[in-house]
Amino acid sequence: MPFVTIRHLTTYRYRRAVAFGEHRMMLHPRNSHDQRVIQANLKISPEPRSLRFVQDAFGNHVGIARFSRRSNELSFESVVCVEHWPRVGFGLEDAGRPFRVKYSIDELRDLAPYLERHQLDPIDAVGRWARELLFPSGATGAFELLTRLSRGIHHGFIYKRREAKGVQPPIETLRLGHGSCRDFAMLMIDATRSIGFAARFASGYLAVPLDDPRELSGSSGRGSTHAWAQVYLPDAGWIDFDPTSGSVGNVDLVTVAVVPDPRHAIPLHGTYVGFASDHLGMEIQVSVMFDSPKDDLVS
Repeated sequence: MPFVTIRHLTTYRYRRAVAFGEHRMMLHPRNSHDQRVIQANLKISPEPRSLRFVQDAFGNHVGIARFSRRSNELSFESVVCVEHWPRVGFGLEDAGRPFRVKYSIDELRDLAPYLERHQLDPIDAVGRWARELLFPSGATGAFELLTRLSRGIHHGFIYKRREAKGVQPPIETLRLGHGSCRDFAMLMIDATRSIGFAARFASGYLAVPLDDPRELSGSSGRGSTHAWAQVYLPDAGWIDFDPTSGSVGNVDLVTVAVVPDPRHAIPLHGTYVGFASDHLGMEIQVSVMFDSPKDDLVS
């Protein structure tokens, strides 16, 4: 899929006209060696008093909107066209060597936030589970081990769409045996860190054809918001592992944000001034088209 056009519409509805506080958006995909944003358009209604864009500490694009008008509806429509190159091969010369990864001193300094386990796990339940899953068959290469871990989550847990905000703690996902894509991503990250690998949380979009059997049940049209893990291997860099599908590599994945902790990768959040009962609900629609870039992305 060389070109992917993604339309992401979020609509908030209220019982009466309310005032809005600052809203922050992470909707603009990252530019990197395997994807490049060709065109982007963001439409907000009611129109904000000010809109500016910054990059956060991790190089992600963040939009910041401030409002002066009241309304009983607030919508954000992002339409982007991305040139996408699926990564073929990872240049791993040590694919068959034992799993222990060896980072250089410079790498360890840069990777420190991605090596530290951020999740509460006083008895190392996730670490013990990962070691039991991975090591009975003896020594294996790092890439094979990580692939096995991703597929182990895919085959061993039940996917359930979860509307609640935030990410389920990995020990809770382990106990329940089910979770959403972001819960599986965090379980993969915590398990990976427990055995010495640097890992980070990636969020963005899943873009698959309608007839692709990998499309998640319940996803909207040809696309959905999605979350997965990225693991850093020397000489190969950051590699995508999607434990929800068990896949490896960036095929079908369009990256918007990469962070050490999922709290820093919320697609859209903000406040309003009013009563809690004023909020009637939120709708999210994501659609994906595989085509060439258009002159006008939003009609």
